[in-house]
Amino acid sequence: MGHYAAYGSNLDPARMRAYCPHSPMVGVGWVEGWRLTFAGEGDLGWEGAVTTIVESPGDRVFVALYDVHPWDAAQLDEVEGVTAGAYQKLTVRVSTLEGDLSAWVYVFDGYEGGMPTAWYLSEIANAAEKAGAPDDYVNELRQRPTRTSSPEL
Repeated sequence: MGHYAAYGSNLDPARMRAYCPHSPMVGVGWVEGWRLTFAGEGDLGWEGAVTTIVESPGDRVFVALYDVHPWDAAQLDEVEGVTAGAYQKLTVRVSTLEGDLSAWVYVFDGYEGGMPTAWYLSEIANAAEKAGAPDDYVNELRQRPTRTSSPEL
């Protein structure tokens, strides 16, 4: 098994159980020196941008850690867009209360930019809350700007 660090909507343990039934959540932690952002607005045919992380000294991203069974890894790559070329897998260091460990994350393969829809941002904040993210982290997510789902007139 390998460790996967979920930072977006996959923070939701129920969502991950549906995608990866053989891969338990084993803890939470922080990816230090990275920040949560959005990318791909207009590139993927979605209404808004999707989550990604980028290197950013002094920042950090809350993650849920999963031990991903090989049976689930290919499914997760498909769901996360690796197979389609939208995301790539990178290995990062995750700080936990038990110490640091290596885990993979999915990072958008393109430029940062764009804003998520209000619905999508709500999904991410709710998932972070379900995974046990600190209240200040969840509140900061909920306060991020969003784009409207209909074109400006």
